[in-house]
Amino acid sequence: MEDSRSGGIGVLGLLGVVFVTLKLTGYIDWSWWYVTMPFWLGLAFGLSLLLFAGICFGIAGIIGSMSTHRTRRRRNRW
Repeated sequence: MEDSRSGGIGVLGLLGVVFVTLKLTGYIDWSWWYVTMPFWLGLAFGLSLLLFAGICFGIAGIIGSMSTHRTRRRRNRW
């Protein structure tokens, strides 16, 4: 069975290859940090999403444990 998913290069990867080619051929005189930025943007975006999800799950866990603690305290009163 054939896999129908695309394994091609993404937009940021293509942009990075174009920037590196332009830098090596002398058409642009940018810093290598700027030239390789498209490669790092995808990684930075992914890490930002993971950090955001971790913060959200952490806050949800804190709220859940506070709710559970309140429920237990109410039951102990009776």
